[in-house]
Amino acid sequence: MGTEQLQRYTLAVLSHLALLAAWHLFVTLGNVPTFVMPSPLATANALLRPEYFWWRNIVATAGEIFGGYALAVVVGIGLAVLFSWFRWLEIALMPLLVSLNMIPKVALGPLFIVWFSYGVVPNILIAFSISFFPIVLTTARGLREVEPDLIDLVRSIRASRWQIFVKIQLPGALPYIFAGAKVAAILAVAGAIVGEFLGSERGLGYLMLQVQVTLDTAAMFMAVILITLIGVVLYGLVLGLERILVVRDARIG
Repeated sequence: MGTEQLQRYTLAVLSHLALLAAWHLFVTLGNVPTFVMPSPLATANALLRPEYFWWRNIVATAGEIFGGYALAVVVGIGLAVLFSWFRWLEIALMPLLVSLNMIPKVALGPLFIVWFSYGVVPNILIAFSISFFPIVLTTARGLREVEPDLIDLVRSIRASRWQIFVKIQLPGALPYIFAGAKVAAILAVAGAIVGEFLGSERGLGYLMLQVQVTLDTAAMFMAVILITLIGVVLYGLVLGLERILVVRDARIG
């Protein structure tokens, strides 16, 4: 680990610790009631309450987020590849995708519940519907950004379409793919929680609605923190994969 990278991580940790300290001081010095804003310690103590079934709700929410995101990556990249191979398909479907993306995803939630009932499936679909478009858009653009002269050169030596895609288009499009994938990771978290708010039987979003009735703000804060941590893990996995693939290819190049 280089010095610059170590400094970056150190500053990131310090900024989070500063936020916790400011939170604690605000609650303590301001005599803020617990039901309005609990202290960091009270929030952490909420994890010790077994009646909230934290582990079960964490697994449910994480499954919805990762499931919806994985579906968006597979479908989004796959569709973008078809767009790069068949220009007429992109001309026909891209305007339709733009129109569908303008539909408020919250409005789709009740329909998904009617079609698929309560549970994990509609929440995965909502996460997918929110995170899908950035991936297909950036991937399609990345596959188009390859220099035409380079493709003509490779074709002159009788390279197949698959070889052109694997050796030239896909490596060149990786920065675009990961740009969309990182945006989609954030949106997938929001989509899954929206689905749990609209109708669910488990999950951290569902738990937040339950404890809202009793004004257990500490449990609500802890649920928000856990949702954030799940999103950070997903984003970190995408960022790590990007550094492995994109940085390695850049060094080889």
